Amino acid sequence: MQDYQLQLVPKMLREARPDLKIGFFNHIPFPPPEIFAQLPWRRAIIDGLLGADLVGFQRSSDAGNFMRSARRFLGASVKQQQVHVKGQYGETTHIARAQAFPISIDVQQISELARKPEIIEHARQIRRDLGNPKTILLGVDRLDYTKGIRHRLKAFEELLAEGKLKVEDATLIQVASPSRERVEQYRLLREEVEGTVGHINGTYDTMQNTAVRYLHHSYPIEEMVALYLAADVMLVTALRDGMNLVAKEYVTARTNNDGALVLSEFAGAADQLKQALLMNPHDIDGLKDTIMRAVNMQPAEGARRMRSMRKQILDHDVDLWSAEFLAALKEKVVRDDS
Repeated sequence: MQDYQLQLVPKMLREARPDLKIGFFNHIPFPPPEIFAQLPWRRAIIDGLLGADLVGFQRSSDAGNFMRSARRFLGASVKQQQVHVKGQYGETTHIARAQAFPISIDVQQISELARKPEIIEHARQIRRDLGNPKTILLGVDRLDYTKGIRHRLKAFEELLAEGKLKVEDATLIQVASPSRERVEQYRLLREEVEGTVGHINGTYDTMQNTAVRYLHHSYPIEEMVALYLAADVMLVTALRDGMNLVAKEYVTARTNNDGALVLSEFAGAADQLKQALLMNPHDIDGLKDTIMRAVNMQPAEGARRMRSMRKQILDHDVDLWSAEFLAALKEKVVRDDS
């Protein structure tokens, strides 16, 4: 089973079919017990997840938060990665394992697309269409308040205002794919983001140059890879993110080992991509400094960082992720049955 919408289902399955071996993977961050405590349904969620034999998370900290919550709210005993579910008389009725399995991407697909001549030419055309700026910065997100789009725009606007970036030399492409448009908060977020983009462009655009190219669309993977190839700096400024596969896609597409990744320390990808330029998106001055560091990075340093990140992703693709999860589930089942 996959993701938070089904957190109650493992227990339902356990009760209906105790013979089943159940694996669950949670794609989003699991909060610390102090925050999780605010949920009225905290016990039901923990109880539901503990119906699984194996509960997977993106980060070790997420698995740790889950185990601490199980101990605090259900009185479960925790030994290493094992959560012992207690019955009415204190006996262990079930053991669930909680472990981190950082998800990844289809490396082969991205790598093959990044080498296609027509996509390489499309990336060049993107640069030409933007007036061949010295630096293209790129953000690719769902239009969601957790993605830090507002923080990114604020940092970019301040860099323009301070003269550290000039619209003749730098353009930010912001892809904001539609998300939950029937929800009032998301409609308001769209209005705020688009208002900010309009203000930046109205203030800094010239007849030849656009500060922010804003795209409120979803795009096929071929178009995304062309954007990854066109961009000199990738901005991932998530306030909280289970993993953020865009960061991994960008790095994988950089087959020449050029480009720079600015990555939020609050994205799960920060655990694997340690050679990215990590920053705290709540610290706008720090974010600005990190952007300028990426823009001005020497090619040798950029290549060293990109090679390291590409190796990590190429060695840990989505096929390995699924294989490791299923192997851990099988191992858990074999131990329980022995």
